[in-house]
Amino acid sequence: MTAKEYNQCVDEHADGVYRFILKNIRDEDKARDVVQDSFEKMWTKAGEISFAKAKSYLFTTAYHTMIDSIRRDKKQTVLDDEAFNTHSVHNTYSDLKEVLNEALNKLPEIQRHVIMLRDYEGYAYNEIGEITGLNESQVKVYIYRARMFLKNYIGSLDVVV
Repeated sequence: MTAKEYNQCVDEHADGVYRFILKNIRDEDKARDVVQDSFEKMWTKAGEISFAKAKSYLFTTAYHTMIDSIRRDKKQTVLDDEAFNTHSVHNTYSDLKEVLNEALNKLPEIQRHVIMLRDYEGYAYNEIGEITGLNESQVKVYIYRARMFLKNYIGSLDVVV
């Protein structure tokens, strides 16, 4: 990949990668860091990557960088999260978007990632498999389970009202 193709890749895909990461980790600064790290990794391997595969490489790299960041943060913030939960007040929501975001947060990590790649970013099953390292049937199973959970969670009137 040439420098011109790299710059074109940045122009075309930076927003999509940022949206995907931000939706998963819900922290703008960390999302920017993950996107920047992903583009840096792509730049260091630019000679090995063809322009046709750049988008797939970029999302795969961003996904793995995000997972590493999440794992690193889990080790450091366990006590902070516990203290926050004991002192916080949980209100019921009437805004469907907030209910959906809360439901997405309750999904296991891998299910949340595949459902967002499929339904928010529009990737095909095989592309999601390449990004996450899963085979296509595993991707379908995780998406099905996530959709069933979301349907059951959002479908209950207690949550929405």
